[in-house]
Amino acid sequence: MNSLIFLLNLPSMDKRTFLKNLIGTTLAATPFYNEIGQLVELNDKFSAEELAQNEDFWGKIRKDYLLKPDYINLENGYYCMMPQPTLERYLERIRYINLHASYYMRTDQWRNKAKSAAALAQLAKCNNDELIITRNTTESLDTIIQGFPWKRGDEAVMANQDYGAMLNMFKQVEARQGIVLKAIDVPMNPSRDEVIVEAYRKAITPKTRLLMVCHMINITGHILPIRKICDMAHSLGVEVMVDGAHAFGHIDFDMKELDCDYYGTSLHKWMSVPLGAGFLYVKKDKIDKIWPLMAEGKTEPGDIKRLNHIGTHPVATDLTILDAIDYHNMIGIARKEARLRYLKSYWVEKVRGIENIVLNTPQDKDRSCAIANVGIKQMKPSDMAKSLMQNYNIWTVAIDGAGVHGCRITPNVYTTTQELDRFVEALKDMV
Repeated sequence: MNSLIFLLNLPSMDKRTFLKNLIGTTLAATPFYNEIGQLVELNDKFSAEELAQNEDFWGKIRKDYLLKPDYINLENGYYCMMPQPTLERYLERIRYINLHASYYMRTDQWRNKAKSAAALAQLAKCNNDELIITRNTTESLDTIIQGFPWKRGDEAVMANQDYGAMLNMFKQVEARQGIVLKAIDVPMNPSRDEVIVEAYRKAITPKTRLLMVCHMINITGHILPIRKICDMAHSLGVEVMVDGAHAFGHIDFDMKELDCDYYGTSLHKWMSVPLGAGFLYVKKDKIDKIWPLMAEGKTEPGDIKRLNHIGTHPVATDLTILDAIDYHNMIGIARKEARLRYLKSYWVEKVRGIENIVLNTPQDKDRSCAIANVGIKQMKPSDMAKSLMQNYNIWTVAIDGAGVHGCRITPNVYTTTQELDRFVEALKDMV
């Protein structure tokens, strides 16, 4: 039953009790949780890899998503819509904030935001006092890039395949503070991890202070060996900042085991949180050296909240992080990752080797998960994306730069193999 209709039919005293309790509840307290919980329990005997191929199981998950019938959406990497249980909770939280207005903002806002941050820290497997909620990966990593204590002549290392927003911030710091930028090309099909580690190592000099690396390259889906890169960089006295925009909620990892110094991600992609949420992780002993993006008042040493001043913002989004985490945990990261990797391999292996088809994603299946990139020889990526949409009703995004020319394909948990079959047939027809 819609919570607003339910509320209107309550006596006055019950209304106050309902509203008081609403803000602290999550999906775990709703019938949706029980339905998915029962579905998972019924299939608990199957391994994640076995369940990844169970179309009936994922078909039931698909029912939680309201999808447009006009086209097949294979562009979930930019932003993935919320499943309906999360969306309904989001709308309830918006109504709650709107009802309480400034009272909520001056009383419970920060305590509840801290709860959401703590839940994220638990999911990321890091300490609560090392993580803050931001609005997206760009804000997270630009906070580090512009706030790093640079000196003229310091060097920063990154890759040409890194995300443009962060590269632009590095260029701005280069222009303002006189640092030196050194960009490498990430090998597409390395024979072993050390090939990638060595590519970064060669760019490091005694003047290098910060290395930026993608956990998962957004244009190709390439998963990089972060721990090995961090170990190498740290041995040379270089700090490491990781762009995890596409990794969190997508693949299973432990922040502490990565041993990076800084990590930023967005939550509107693979966690299906409402737009306007991400997080920044900063290793405890690095917090005080970073200048905030926006000035904050005096704080205690080591307090990461000094980096989190962003002014008034949509706090209902912060609250809905808890609901998105509930939904994510109901499915389970192991099942989710296995399904996403299965979907990618399902279509990739059907087109691999076809004349004029170019795959811009590592051949080693373990080096990517859901994301892959495919191109057609002698066809511009923009023309390819346009044809897929206009002629086959398949929505993708064109990538044309940094040595990658094709369309990025990003299915999600609601995607079916039948939809991918249609995509494969479209590719065959186009070539």
